[in-house]
Amino acid sequence: MPDDDRAHVASCPACLRALEVARADAQLVGSALAAPMTDDLDSDAAWARLTATQARPAPAFRPMPGATRRRWTAAVRRPAVAAVGAVVVLTGAGVAAANEWLPIFQTEQVQTVEVASADLVQVPDLSAYGDLQITKAPEPEQVADAAAARERTGLAVPEVAELPEGVTGEPTYQAAGVVEATFTFSAEKAAQAAAAEGEELPPVPAGLDGSTLRIQAGPGVAAVWTQPTGVPTLVVARVGAPTVDSSGAEFTDVRDYLLSLPGLPEGLADQLESLSEDRGTLPLPVPAEMVTSSTADVDGAEATVLTSRNGLFAGVVWVEDGVMTGVAGTLSADELLSVARGLR
Repeated sequence: MPDDDRAHVASCPACLRALEVARADAQLVGSALAAPMTDDLDSDAAWARLTATQARPAPAFRPMPGATRRRWTAAVRRPAVAAVGAVVVLTGAGVAAANEWLPIFQTEQVQTVEVASADLVQVPDLSAYGDLQITKAPEPEQVADAAAARERTGLAVPEVAELPEGVTGEPTYQAAGVVEATFTFSAEKAAQAAAAEGEELPPVPAGLDGSTLRIQAGPGVAAVWTQPTGVPTLVVARVGAPTVDSSGAEFTDVRDYLLSLPGLPEGLADQLESLSEDRGTLPLPVPAEMVTSSTADVDGAEATVLTSRNGLFAGVVWVEDGVMTGVAGTLSADELLSVARGLR
C-alpha cells in the first residue's frame, strides 16, 4: 500500500472501522480453520450438507442500507443465534392462554452470554432442527421527524438532553414495523442433523415434534447522528422487546430439550441454563474476544453495557415495561451512559 494511502487509513475513522471489521472477520475465520480435525470426519455427509445449502434459493432483499429482511434472516440463521435463536424461551416463565398461542416469554431484562469465536462456527444452523420461516420483515424507512416516527409505530423517540462532545447537528429518524419468525421443530430433521455429527438425538418429549414457536420484536424507532462520511456517531433506538409464543409445547420441555441437543457448546449451554427462569432474561450472545460487558444503573433499570476491546464503539441497552431502549455509537461507554441517563 502506498504511503499516502497508509496515512489516510491511519487518520480516517471510517477506514479504521472498516479495517477492524475485516480483522474481526479474519479472526473468526482463523478460529474456524484452527478447529482441530478428527480422523472420523464424515466428508460425504459434510458435502451433502454443503450442496443442500447451496441448492436453497437465497432470500430476496433490496441492496440498501438497513435492509431488514437480509439482516433479520441472517441473524436468525447465523451460528450465534442458532444457539440462542429459540433459547429466548429458555428463561421465560408462566404459560397463559391467548387465542391459539401460548405466550411463554416476555423480555424483562438483557444478559450477555459470552461465546468464543471457535464455538460460533461449530454450532449448527437452527434450520437443521426444523422449519424456520421469516413471516414479517418490514424495511425500516426514514421519516420526516420524531412525530412521524411516533405516528408510524406508536413509540416515542427518546429525546437526548445533551449531545456528547463531537456529536452535532440534527438526527435522521427511522421507523420499522414488527418483525416475526416462526420455528417448527422437526424430530426427523433434528435426528438427521445429530446423525451427521455422529451422535444420537435425545428422546423427544411428547408434544414437541411439530410444535411451533413464534418470535416477535418491534415496532422500532431510531434517531441517528452521522459523521460527514456517513458513519453513525450516535444511535438512540427504542423497540418492542422480543416475545415468544408457543403453539402448545410446555416451557420446561422446550427449555430442557434445546439445551440437550448435540452441537451446543457445553460452556454456552451452562450459561443459558444458569439464567434466571423467573425474570424474562433475554440472552445476548457476544464474542468474548472482541467485546466486554458490564452492568450499570439507568434511572433505576439495570442496563447492559457493551464495549469493544479496541475502544472503537460501545452500547447500552435496557428494558422497561416491554420496551427495549438502546444507545450506541463510536463513543465511550461513559459518554453513552450519560446520554442514556439524560434521555427524556
